[in-house]
Amino acid sequence: MIKSILKFSVLKIKGRTITFDEKVRDIDLLSLLFTQGFAVLRGLLRFRKVVFLGNNVVIKAKRNVKFGKGVSIGDYCTLDALGHEGLCIGAGSSIGSFSLLKVSGTLKSLGKGINIGCNVGLGDFTHIGGAGGVEIGDDTIAGAYLSIHPENHVFSDTNELIRNQGVSRKGISIGRNCWVGAKVTVLDGSIVGDGCVIAAGAVVNGVFPNHVVVGGVPAKF
Repeated sequence: MIKSILKFSVLKIKGRTITFDEKVRDIDLLSLLFTQGFAVLRGLLRFRKVVFLGNNVVIKAKRNVKFGKGVSIGDYCTLDALGHEGLCIGAGSSIGSFSLLKVSGTLKSLGKGINIGCNVGLGDFTHIGGAGGVEIGDDTIAGAYLSIHPENHVFSDTNELIRNQGVSRKGISIGRNCWVGAKVTVLDGSIVGDGCVIAAGAVVNGVFPNHVVVGGVPAKF
């Protein structure tokens, strides 16, 4: 009975089916229902729509946040949408616990924005800046400690402090249906095509076409 309720709920809210291992007990599912019930309640109170908000989620510049139906935000996340285009997370997507999504790193020059597609899954401790703009396509999944930085410091003048020389911004794009391993870092100007796999621990700093596997430091085919 409980499994049927959960399956129906996930289908209606997330738009996809779910299956359970035979070892999952009813008591485990009851605990999940209890936890997710409070998460939905928090979402309804703060956004007036069906989104799942974990414990101690901090949301700044709420006016610039756009959530699709059934978005899940894990515990202890910070979402700071202050910027030109704000923060958009598509329907059915989830952000792991202890993550930071921050569009602007400074008030002197606001960032562009962060746009995450539908049914995207990002692991715990994800860190995404939005200074130069970040696009993540539908159905892309990523492991823990993903780090995305669409901005670089200028350091050409050796007679001036680096922090006083400003920054450059190109933006970052990761395509649809990609699998990004744990502890991957993506640097400014990188473009990753659809259907790509990025090996765990890679540092991505380049342009890659559709359906390739890349890995290493720096990442290569």
